[in-house]
Amino acid sequence: MTNKSHIIVQYMIILKYSEYVVSMSEESLDTMTKKSELIKKRVIDQLFWDNRVDASDIEVAVDGTEVKLKGKVPSYTARERAVLDTWTVQDVTKVENELDIEYPSIIEIPNDDEIETRIERQLFWNTYIDSTEIDIDVDKGSVDLEGTTDAYWKKIRAEQLASDVTGVTYIDNKLAVVPSEDIMDKAIAEDIISALDRKILVDAEDVTVRVEDGKVTLSGTVPHWSAYRAAMDAAEYAIGVTRIEDQLIIE
Repeated sequence: MTNKSHIIVQYMIILKYSEYVVSMSEESLDTMTKKSELIKKRVIDQLFWDNRVDASDIEVAVDGTEVKLKGKVPSYTARERAVLDTWTVQDVTKVENELDIEYPSIIEIPNDDEIETRIERQLFWNTYIDSTEIDIDVDKGSVDLEGTTDAYWKKIRAEQLASDVTGVTYIDNKLAVVPSEDIMDKAIAEDIISALDRKILVDAEDVTVRVEDGKVTLSGTVPHWSAYRAAMDAAEYAIGVTRIEDQLIIE
């Protein structure tokens, strides 16, 4: 074979390989586009299915497996519910919440003092939470929770109770967790790891637990939202936990 023929053959091989790469890239892009479209359809269906969420003014955008929610919802609870509904959809790995809260005109919105009083009642009626240790400040529907609780899950529960009050548009949960018992970090970590081992949705070997002065850091990977929530629950309900740093990745 002459040098010229050899060069032509090499060129043809490179050309065919380039065509193959382009074809594979287009195929991968097409597959990803179809997957994104399927995720979008499932998210929209889920939002419209949930009667607690008025999805008529929600716009759903999907980039790969990441979802962005825009538009407006009729309450704080509906806003949180929309995010949770989105997370439950298969293949979703990230949710960006840009939803605004706009209460319906037919609902009489209480003033800040009334909102504060209603939150105080919600906390007082909950027998697990010492409401005397919690200070509430409300400014134009924006709620600040300050003070202390003796368990991390009670901090989360206090925010949930406040979110149920009509007129709330934002919650800044500044509650500090001060455990009633002095529990060593090693015991907290062992408690969380044992809880992970008992959960069918989580492979405990994929989750790393670190505890320092009551602060828990969870890292590693989980396959979906249900597994993520199971892992977070293992830490949130453990005795002695004061803070949680979430470094878990859904993939």
